[in-house]
Amino acid sequence: MDSVTYRIGVVDTTFARVDMGYFAVEELKKCNDVGITRVTVPGMKDLAVACKKLLDGGCDICLAIAMVGPHRLDETCAHEANIGIMNAQLMANKHILSVFVHEVETNDEKELYDICVDRVTKHARNAYLLVAKPEELTKNAGTGKRQGRQDAGPIEVKK
Repeated sequence: MDSVTYRIGVVDTTFARVDMGYFAVEELKKCNDVGITRVTVPGMKDLAVACKKLLDGGCDICLAIAMVGPHRLDETCAHEANIGIMNAQLMANKHILSVFVHEVETNDEKELYDICVDRVTKHARNAYLLVAKPEELTKNAGTGKRQGRQDAGPIEVKK
């Protein structure tokens, strides 16, 4: 059995309509040197403190995973939650990747589900790369990588 070199926290919510935390954990299990701690909280405004507790408890990085409802109030709560997450990052001096899927991104539930899976698995890979292989992210600078949708690609200007 391989030893754990990195510990990644996965925090998700019961408010989400897709179990995105499951997909994050499954993606992270592909990394032999990662230990995973998963916590589920009621809503997105609870993510920051749960992540901060995991970071203080030894996690190297966290994923804060949420689904934002379709109403204006939900978008306001998402904004507030992200401010809390940014503050938690600064207090811990460690990354927390916000993985938010907004129900207004599409009216099609199958497409919404696919966005959830794509976004959370790509963010899980990015979390691992941030702590284990940051040079891999640098190789992709300016390439238009997207989470939840197809990559946009780089802008190429003809001279």
